[in-house]
Amino acid sequence: MEVSTQSVRFDAQLLQKHNHPTPRYTSYPPATELSPDFDEQEFYEAIARGNAKKTPLSLYCHIPFCESACYFCGCNVIVTQLKDKVANPYLDYLFQNIEQTAPLIDGDRLVQQMHWGGGTPNYLNPEQLERLWNKLHEHFTFAEDAELSIEVNPRYIDRDYILFLRKLGFNRISFGIQDFNPVVQEAINRVQPEELLFNVMSWMREADFESVNVDLIYGLPYQTLDTFRETIAKTIQLNPDRIAVFNFAYVPWMKPVQKRILEDTLPSSEEKLEIVHMTIDELTDNGYVFIGMDHFAKPGDELAIAQRQGELHRNFQGYTTKPDSELFGFGVTAISMLHDVYVQNYKGLKGFYRAIDENQTPIEKLVKLAEPDNLLRREVIMELMCHFRLDKREISQKHGIDFDEYFSLDLQMLQEFEDDGLVINGCDMIEVTPSGRLMVRNIAYCFDAYSRDRKQQRFSKSI
Repeated sequence: MEVSTQSVRFDAQLLQKHNHPTPRYTSYPPATELSPDFDEQEFYEAIARGNAKKTPLSLYCHIPFCESACYFCGCNVIVTQLKDKVANPYLDYLFQNIEQTAPLIDGDRLVQQMHWGGGTPNYLNPEQLERLWNKLHEHFTFAEDAELSIEVNPRYIDRDYILFLRKLGFNRISFGIQDFNPVVQEAINRVQPEELLFNVMSWMREADFESVNVDLIYGLPYQTLDTFRETIAKTIQLNPDRIAVFNFAYVPWMKPVQKRILEDTLPSSEEKLEIVHMTIDELTDNGYVFIGMDHFAKPGDELAIAQRQGELHRNFQGYTTKPDSELFGFGVTAISMLHDVYVQNYKGLKGFYRAIDENQTPIEKLVKLAEPDNLLRREVIMELMCHFRLDKREISQKHGIDFDEYFSLDLQMLQEFEDDGLVINGCDMIEVTPSGRLMVRNIAYCFDAYSRDRKQQRFSKSI
């Protein structure tokens, strides 16, 4: 199902009314529910359940290193220019992490997706890249049509490196633009001239990647409607297959590097809303489909096709077209997302290295979806997040419940959104209206039993 958003105007007062901090719902329960109080055996038992079902695999490798700090960054990174002195020891431990887990996973389970993120994966040199690539292919069997993607920082890459990535076997690639404006780039310590960005894109097209994705961020210091309009125009000239346009989450209490950004340099919520209107109008007018709450894709892209067919899903990497796979994360801070158990590796190198030295799986936190209610609520929330609609009859039949009765308290919370025209709660369907799409996180929150009980959690806002 495709929801038209062209010419939709989002009401500023309603957005302000409902714009409370909520999870981004790359998972349910949210990653904040991962706990250091756990039984490691639950992870192994979850792997065995996946083996019994022959569930396909997604793999994630985290490369935490960056050569310089981007002040907007909310990722788990280690800023260092020591290069091989830190990369080689890290790879040694990363390989051990893979070697610990891979033998537990049935070899008949095919890898449908693999993604390398960070940090800056192109912090690794070609020889290091190939070593990691070979290690994964040594321990896992990849489907012929597997999606193999990598994130790169355009400031630290050249044509030969990009051609090498494609030759190695990556078929999808993404890079961060954030903003073309030099003043904004200077303020976020991410200076990358326009010529550089166009050169990087030309090399990626020369390498013939199946899909190229770029990231933009609105709400950065010194951004205005006019400057971001120029960024959107230049991005359209680049002609990427997918565009992610994220709202800058200003959370200096969580990410100290953001303290280098002065709050009074950020655009107002009113101007951010105008930026959103303009972005949606410009991208959809130029042939992109508005997917999810912050993604755009060409109509022929797999994300757009999956949404039209009702097959779009979310995991810790964001939107995905592979609904039935289990995600295994390797490396520091990486998250594994099995059917009913999520685990996260140690966020710090010391803890990660120490656990492996002691021949332990380097898990720091875990959450188990112990009750059927958890899985039911996950399904409801993910349907809303991905498709902006929910078939109550289908949920009722699948789970043997009366939807309206089971979720009576949740629907009371939803009523306020319905009164404001942001959602329609019909007899058989719940549908997010076009004007409610920016608030889909807040709408989904109505069904979130975890976060409602922990209002002290500090999440980012939708706008």
